[in-house]
Amino acid sequence: MSQDAEYGGTVALNGPAIVVEGVRHVYKKGKKGTRALDGVDLVVESGLFGLLGPNGAGKSTLMRIICTLLVPTEGRVRVGGYDVVEDRDQVRQFLGYLPQEFGAWRLHRVREVLDTLARLSGVGDARARADRVEQVLESVGLTDVAERKVKALSGGMVRRLGVAQALVHEPPVLVVDEPTVGLDPEERLRFRRLMAELGRDRTIVLSTHIVADLGSGCDDLALIDNGKVAFRGSPAQLLDDARGRVFEVRDATDPEPRLIERFEIVSKSRHDGEVSVRAVAGDEHLPDGAVPVEDVTLEEAYLAFMAARGRAEAAQERSQG
Repeated sequence: MSQDAEYGGTVALNGPAIVVEGVRHVYKKGKKGTRALDGVDLVVESGLFGLLGPNGAGKSTLMRIICTLLVPTEGRVRVGGYDVVEDRDQVRQFLGYLPQEFGAWRLHRVREVLDTLARLSGVGDARARADRVEQVLESVGLTDVAERKVKALSGGMVRRLGVAQALVHEPPVLVVDEPTVGLDPEERLRFRRLMAELGRDRTIVLSTHIVADLGSGCDDLALIDNGKVAFRGSPAQLLDDARGRVFEVRDATDPEPRLIERFEIVSKSRHDGEVSVRAVAGDEHLPDGAVPVEDVTLEEAYLAFMAARGRAEAAQERSQG
């Protein structure tokens, strides 16, 4: 980002934050190659946008293309109106990026990391830089550990430091790739709250195969499968599509053995002498004794969608909390 002593904060966006048009990407290996993306079209506006899909679906490839780290085989991507291939420097003014792995700077203190990265981003004035570092530390909840070395941070704190480094130059677009892998449930919950808060005044693209990562702050999402956009809409639309395919079976004997071959089991519990199994169906008819549930969760909606596509193995990658 081009900044100086008059550093003034976030660059404004005109129009959609991200526009993806006909993007294909093939990783060349031998004569055939591996197709990672196959004609992806997306328009991302402000707020928290979820990019959902199983591992290997093409999400990380798309994230790397958006962040100017990979040139697509075909198609075009624009961020803030700038082409990610032709206008890389301008695109990087608008972007903050948290990759799947952020583990560098282990021997540096938290404040030192952010100060250095702010300086590299063009924040030349020492006072402005110090103020910005303090703002970012507070926003991600790391003020109390600002003098701690990175190697002494917990996994969740390292992920929050990753968010801080992506925010230090005040980008209006934040791209976050698989942010909660390896975190415990408490840290994952804290991270989801942080994403919801940050999404109030910027665009966040959050790529994940863990449905719960999207949290309540997400009101727009795309589901990618086999390199294509399989679903595009709101979480509410995905929930509506799943109604009638999420069901519960209760019996005095465990019904799981007769269900597990045909349906995706979500949960099982025992109460008052009965075993209750909650499961999702794809295009199959519901089993005898099944009662459709009304309180469908987003995770169950995702499972039902993938089951309908014959992707039971992808559905099994669901969140456990």
